[in-house]
Amino acid sequence: MDALPALLALVAIVLYLTAAGRVARAVAQRRVPARGPLLAIISTALVLHVVVMHEAIIIPNGLRFGLFNIAMMHGWLLALLALLVNVYRPVQGIYLVAMPLAAFELSLGVVGHDPQSMALALTPAIEGHILLSLLAYSLLSIAALQALLLHWQDRALRRHKRGLLMALPALQTMESMLFELIAAGFVLLCLAIGTGFFVLDDLFAQHVVHKTVFTLMAWVVFACLLAGRYWRGWRGRTAVRFTLIGFGLLLVGFVGSKFVLELLLMPAAS
Repeated sequence: MDALPALLALVAIVLYLTAAGRVARAVAQRRVPARGPLLAIISTALVLHVVVMHEAIIIPNGLRFGLFNIAMMHGWLLALLALLVNVYRPVQGIYLVAMPLAAFELSLGVVGHDPQSMALALTPAIEGHILLSLLAYSLLSIAALQALLLHWQDRALRRHKRGLLMALPALQTMESMLFELIAAGFVLLCLAIGTGFFVLDDLFAQHVVHKTVFTLMAWVVFACLLAGRYWRGWRGRTAVRFTLIGFGLLLVGFVGSKFVLELLLMPAAS
């Protein structure tokens, strides 16, 4: 990667970590972190991040969708969604996890950038499918982070400790937000799976079968959770467990399959 995009990536990483640091410091001092400066810092980081992504992914004869570029895109979407969630409802504690993850995935994209990697000439339909898949995965990533925060908040309340609670709204609000995120992510996951059956030749071909199977398993888990919420009033620890299991399946299918194909099987074949 050229010097300028690498420098911009470094600045964005510092800004992401600065945002997480401001929240951590506010929590340690038992006060609510100021929203304005956080929004400014993260917004600036997002702009720099997207410039770096443009340099790494978009080239004249196609797009580079390797594992590290996918990680960089996911990091950007994760930070963007965390910011949007906080515009909708202040859950600034989510920055403690989302911002370091965004910084880490951006650094992976820079360090793992291969200017000689093959570009893919994709149809608009396949690009749309990839975008839907990334959005679903990213939104359900935020839901998984929300589930972790809900778990920590529940434990803190049981032990009469404040700490992280300073950066979180009420437990009932957190739980409502969790199911809102899961419902939105589930809709996107349905669209991603549906478009996949139309735009891909064979979703169960050898190189994508693992991703398809794990994605469908995750779909079943999230469908059961939403049905259980509607019909049985599932909440609390049950919701947290189902969310983390569903996201874990997505993680294995979405990232694990590309890791095996690109970093294990391809070098061995060459």
